[in-house]
Amino acid sequence: MIMQISKNKVVSIGFKLTDGDGSLIDESSTEEPLKYIQGVGSFIPAVESALEGKEEGAELKVTVTPEEGFGQRDEELVHSVPKDRFQSGGDLQVGMQVQGQDDSGTPAIFTVVALEDDTVKLDGNHPLAGMTLNFDVKVGEIRDATQEEIDHGHVHGPGGHQH
Repeated sequence: MIMQISKNKVVSIGFKLTDGDGSLIDESSTEEPLKYIQGVGSFIPAVESALEGKEEGAELKVTVTPEEGFGQRDEELVHSVPKDRFQSGGDLQVGMQVQGQDDSGTPAIFTVVALEDDTVKLDGNHPLAGMTLNFDVKVGEIRDATQEEIDHGHVHGPGGHQH
């Protein structure tokens, strides 16, 4: 029986992700695939939607707008914070990600975008916010997710979440 991608299937994909200018952002081969569970919100919904009903070996291109992906950039999410609020102080580098809290106290990831004398400039936008994303996808193995994987919302084992 040929398996098709549908809700609660573990899908293995090889992909190449480029931005609107064609610059490579990320890639994964079918030998070392990205694995996700279809329909549980663990992958970009626009890509999941395009993959719905596809079979092993299918190849497709999917363009994801900022609105369908990680949203538009919001300059209000860029903040300058005193350096002395960081335990690592002098170990900060531009481009590294740090965990903090957003204005509502919710844990969030920030990217260090600038280091000044006494302050650190942090960007709370997702690194891919504001970008059009082009996925070139090849579908690998498709299998039923285990009940434990469904309960946890992610794939276990190689290529998935490790405990």
